[in-house]
Amino acid sequence: MEMSAADGGLGRSAHRQRSGTVKRKRWGGLRQQWKLLGLFEIDEQHEFYSLTCMMKEGLAAASQSTIDNAPRNELSDEDYRLEDPQIHKDFTMETFAGPVFSLLRGALGVSEQEYQQSLSSGSCYLQFISNSKSKADFFLTNDKRFFLKTQNKREIKFLLSNLKIYVEHLKRFPHSLLVKFLGVHRIKIPHRRKKYFIVMQSVFYPDDRINARYDIKGCEVSRWTEPAPEGSHIIVVLKDLNFEGQYISLERQRAWLLQQVEIDTHFLRRLNVLDYSLLLAHQPLHHDERHQSLSFASLIMRAKKSVNPGSSPIHPGTSAVPGEVPEDGSTLLLSETDDNYFRQSQVGVASSGGSLQTCPEHAGPGSDTAELPEFKAQNRRLLPNLKNPLHVIDGPEQRYFIGIIDIFTVYSFRKRLEHWWKRLRHPGRSFSTVSPQAYCVRLCHWVQDHTK
Repeated sequence: MEMSAADGGLGRSAHRQRSGTVKRKRWGGLRQQWKLLGLFEIDEQHEFYSLTCMMKEGLAAASQSTIDNAPRNELSDEDYRLEDPQIHKDFTMETFAGPVFSLLRGALGVSEQEYQQSLSSGSCYLQFISNSKSKADFFLTNDKRFFLKTQNKREIKFLLSNLKIYVEHLKRFPHSLLVKFLGVHRIKIPHRRKKYFIVMQSVFYPDDRINARYDIKGCEVSRWTEPAPEGSHIIVVLKDLNFEGQYISLERQRAWLLQQVEIDTHFLRRLNVLDYSLLLAHQPLHHDERHQSLSFASLIMRAKKSVNPGSSPIHPGTSAVPGEVPEDGSTLLLSETDDNYFRQSQVGVASSGGSLQTCPEHAGPGSDTAELPEFKAQNRRLLPNLKNPLHVIDGPEQRYFIGIIDIFTVYSFRKRLEHWWKRLRHPGRSFSTVSPQAYCVRLCHWVQDHTK
């Protein structure tokens, strides 16, 4: 019995030792993950160096083809189905729906020359490693203006099959918060798996002074991220529970944001998707930026641009973002027409009330929506004088970067099963996997509850 007890004591001791070793390994792995979060230059020693070199070479040739062949102002059904392969030394890169994305880039104020320069410059791409559960690889151009993300075949097929209604949505609501897709491509390397990727505008651009980033889904399960240590250069994307107790302070523009989030999420509900995220970041406004936003002449110019009926993405002849202010510092002489624009803009951005409103596309025949001016029916606002105006909203003290991303998760049979499993596992708690209708309503309510 004594020998047995001794053996038992030794066994327990060995078990505790092994358990301690496992815990140390897990903690060491966690610390290693923390070290990897953030942006890393993809140099010649990086595992993705070869792939990103192919991306740069392929994108340079694809954009050059667009530069040499001016895009048409009218899109055909064939343009949405077009696949344009270009053969390179070690690979072939196919560009999907090239004319469509070219026209969209132009409508967003991105010239083919600057697009090519950013995507194929001599500077290395940056890899972005986040605390996201996504299996995709994320890359940024060196100037951080454009995001490149690998996608699987199913996601690409979903995007291309819905590209036409996505474009129509941006045309109808030119100030949409939906992420702006700028290109879809596939790289084929002999004897290797095909690699699909998309090019998007970065919501967080320019990011020089951003001091916090959030990925919001409107729920609580698994929606907390440990913040980076104080003074650390690690980029951590925080989540819903990290934002509790804070508010997006917009004042007059709050009503616009509530309406636009509702419009965009209703669109995604019609696509039967869920699990998308509201990306949010903020930075303090400098004194001169606050002063500029209050400038009467600036408001007049921004209002004139914003209510221009022809300033919509994918509109023939459009060459700039609706509401974008020229960067030459020019001012306007105030006239009676200007003052009318200003008064109209005030109606659009200072509408009273903060409750969720009915989307224009769901309004009945006898509703007031049909009688509203076009700029309000399209939920336009005064856009800031920035390179990325559609995702930037200035409040009284803070500048907010806001966009809706990750719109590829369809509410499939598998997701329905996941929903029921999570209901059993997390009774009484909110989690990400719910029906598209519930997801839409919940995210709208989150924005309503966290803005003022």
